Amino acid sequence: MQKSVVPDGNLLTLVPPDLYSCGMISDFQTLSQKIEQLAALTQALRSENAELRLRSSALTEENAQLSRRMQEAHDRVAALIDSMPGTEEQKEQAA
Repeated sequence: MQKSVVPDGNLLTLVPPDLYSCGMISDFQTLSQKIEQLAALTQALRSENAELRLRSSALTEENAQLSRRMQEAHDRVAALIDSMPGTEEQKEQAA
């Protein structure tokens, strides 16, 4: 291997390009493929995340609606119990 001095005084090892360029190109191609895979995975995860947020929002709304319906049913049953004939003591025992 040859050594030469560049104008700023640093030593450089001169290696013929055919000894290292193929390996570097292969490394860059591998790195490029991994970056592309990472970008695709990132996009897929963002898409899935958006879908999950929409689903979560829909389920939250459905839960609130079902809670309202249960409260309405509870209120109707309580009103029916209150309208039933009987003594106050029986009504207190029923509650």
